Amino acid sequence: MKNSSVQGKEWVIKKYDKNLLELISSKYDLDFFTAKLLSIRGFKENEVESFLKPKIKNYLPNPFQFKDCDEGVKIIYKHINNNSKVCIFGDYDVDGATSTGMMSLYFKKLDVNYSVFIPDRQKDGYGPSIDTFKNIIRENVKLIITLDCGTTSFEAIKLAKEKNVDVVVIDHHKSQENLPIADAVINPNRLDENDDYYYLCAVGVLFVFLAGLNKFLRDKKYFEIKNTNEPDLFEFLDLVMLGTICDVVPLISLNRAFVYQGLKIAARRNNLGLKTLTDYSKINKKLSTYEIGYVLGPKINAGGRIGKSNLGYKLLTTDDAETAYLISSELNSLNLKRKDLESNIINEAINLVDKQKLEDIIFLVKNDWHEGLIGIVASRLKEHYNRPAFILSQNGSICKGSARSIFGFDIGLAITKCKQMSILIKGGGHPMAGGFSIEYDKINEFKTELIKIYNKSKRDNNNLLYIDSYLESSAINNELINKINTLEPYGSGNKEPVFAFENFKVCKVIETNNNHVKVVIQKGSFYLNAICFNSKNKDIGNYLLDYKKNFNVAGKIKLNEWNSKTNIELIIEDIQLIN
Repeated sequence: MKNSSVQGKEWVIKKYDKNLLELISSKYDLDFFTAKLLSIRGFKENEVESFLKPKIKNYLPNPFQFKDCDEGVKIIYKHINNNSKVCIFGDYDVDGATSTGMMSLYFKKLDVNYSVFIPDRQKDGYGPSIDTFKNIIRENVKLIITLDCGTTSFEAIKLAKEKNVDVVVIDHHKSQENLPIADAVINPNRLDENDDYYYLCAVGVLFVFLAGLNKFLRDKKYFEIKNTNEPDLFEFLDLVMLGTICDVVPLISLNRAFVYQGLKIAARRNNLGLKTLTDYSKINKKLSTYEIGYVLGPKINAGGRIGKSNLGYKLLTTDDAETAYLISSELNSLNLKRKDLESNIINEAINLVDKQKLEDIIFLVKNDWHEGLIGIVASRLKEHYNRPAFILSQNGSICKGSARSIFGFDIGLAITKCKQMSILIKGGGHPMAGGFSIEYDKINEFKTELIKIYNKSKRDNNNLLYIDSYLESSAINNELINKINTLEPYGSGNKEPVFAFENFKVCKVIETNNNHVKVVIQKGSFYLNAICFNSKNKDIGNYLLDYKKNFNVAGKIKLNEWNSKTNIELIIEDIQLIN
């Protein structure tokens, strides 16, 4: 009789080419286990070295292959040469904060006359608006550079051009068929671009753009004439790494190189704000994608969600130790408040969904949900129900919404299409996430159109759990951890390997004060700490708390380092009841 997953998932062993495994092992002097993990990922023999030790120079494109890059560089050169006042218009998430921070630090090195504006999420909304641009233009600004936004800001950019203000857009969100009348729109996700660099987030696009600007200024002998040093873009790689991980873009090709090299730069602890937040968070180990994505990133995001939108930017650009400490403390407090608010909304949202017939898309509207938190709520509901989630906060006749998707359903494209159909006031995003504004009266039309688009999409089978390998309990040791770490950094596009183990049982439940279930599992004389995140009051959590029989378990093997103690831990993905 077939073993049954408590989450209804089918466990599938990943396939690999044994000949390729042996070839990789021999050529790169790797053990069979590591070579197997590489061959499972489908790498060709000549791709292994660049994957294990990615170098930016091997992936960095010619910046001027991007449309409008040449024009954007020339416009910025004109304004810094004329000492015009420049405004950097950013976004309030981590990608926006790191982009704005990098542009600011670059301009500071060149002594450019610039200011920074980051909109308030609730008061101003996402991206440029007519009101925010009016206020900026009153300050005698001659050039506005929008970062991580602007691709669909038609009205605001039209206003700027009517006032003879130049606009350069550097963004990565999906475009519509038409572009705003900016002087330059540098965006790998313009419809008239090829798809080679679709995976870059805004701070990655900005790095490529600044490489082009550096070259242009070098050719113009700008640095010699001004008697100043050329900015070393590699100094900014900790910011590029931070934005790339937190925007959950695929860690492939250039992104992988950004993160791999950026973690090395972060280890030097030269960015005072990042160093201070790391210390305040009591992280006493080398940073990895986990600490960035799950510890530091949410704190930087908390300012934009429920506090002051510019706190993240200020943290990453300050050179004053006291300021860095005070901002770190404030972000930490805001993040704790965010968690409490978020928990209440998520519980309420789950109750609302459970009272309805479960549809292909989760779609909820409420008039008192904090709009800074609906993105997180959408993410949690997507994980809980394994469906795309659209969460809307209503304020009078207007709703602001946030959406998170599953693989195979491009949510940014769906939102862009609905914007083009005039269903939405504004909106945009990328494949896995998006945001929008809509009139309340158009919600049913929006939902109907989304379901049509969803039904036409080619979605992955989300009921499959892919297993890299079955392992014996005797294989769980520090040597295994070191082999797994060989393939770091992990993230979207390079998922951590999942292993399956047979015939374990729970021998101890460890109490937690959150939604996680923590246990000790046992096989014979072997004991292993294990945790299943966000599983309380779910089937898998209930089984772990109450099930007395043996089961098979699948999950990720991690080294848990806390309070100077280390122990190997299993992050549980699923369990199979043994029939």
